[in-house]
Amino acid sequence: MGSFLFVKTSSLGDVVHNMPAVTEARRRWPDAHIGWVVEDAFAPLARLHPGVNEVIPVATRRWRRGVLSSSTWREVGRFRHVLQARRYDRVVDTQGLLRSALIAAQAHGERHGYDRRSIREPVASWFYDVRHAVAKDQHAVLRNRALAGLALDFAPSDVIDYGLSRRADARSAPYAVLLHGTSRADKEWRESNWIGLGQTLRHRGLGVVLPWGTEAERVRSERLAGAIKGAEVLPRRPLDETAQVIANAALVIGVDTGLLHLAAAYAVPLIGVFIATDPKLTGPTGAGPIEIIGGKGDYPGYARAVDAAERLLTA
Repeated sequence: MGSFLFVKTSSLGDVVHNMPAVTEARRRWPDAHIGWVVEDAFAPLARLHPGVNEVIPVATRRWRRGVLSSSTWREVGRFRHVLQARRYDRVVDTQGLLRSALIAAQAHGERHGYDRRSIREPVASWFYDVRHAVAKDQHAVLRNRALAGLALDFAPSDVIDYGLSRRADARSAPYAVLLHGTSRADKEWRESNWIGLGQTLRHRGLGVVLPWGTEAERVRSERLAGAIKGAEVLPRRPLDETAQVIANAALVIGVDTGLLHLAAAYAVPLIGVFIATDPKLTGPTGAGPIEIIGGKGDYPGYARAVDAAERLLTA
């Protein structure tokens, strides 16, 4: 095949989960042109993957807010022009939503996706030329790889490879990254737990770094830093730069958030704190050491995170 296109637009964790499928597609088709349609906020992350030739940003979230604006429709027109500038041998929608299926339907090429029993929104399967059965009770990474393999003629390997590489970070001393921000309030961990964990890590000699993405997260980061002596609140920075801070950490601790999956992609030792979601389906997975604490109906205190951190740092 000469070219194919992935459609995986969002969210941050979903974009990371699609990377192993891209890695294996590149391995199977080393000379192919690989494109990726992704929400503009996550385009810097998709560009980090060395197997991607072309990133096509889309802005469906922003367009929905300005659907009556003439500037929105001009942007939509420019997006369609870029999307349709090339004919792809196959278009693979690993998102499986109606909005991603509609994007795939506008691209030139044979469209592949999940069948109606495998997909989150069954109506989306109407827009595919070829539909594939993929078990729904698998981790998201495995589902993406399975669909891509069926669509692009490869058998997924036993090794999960996100295809990312580190760049050097300016910090010389080892540090831990605390990922306290998440899109849902029921996934949040109490600030007292973050403070207890952060103070323990500082006593152990690690720096503590606090990234943030929203104004509420910035305010929380400053509160935590005020209680964790020597903690650093990062300035807001592009996603690809935040990725490198995570990639070079000695340890990452996070709730169920996309940046936690990015740590798994870089094989950084990590602790996932799960409160309201099932880590078996959406938890971090990768080649590095991973500890999971908590889960639905199991709210972990910071002492469990400290124990997990000791195991990872000692190992």
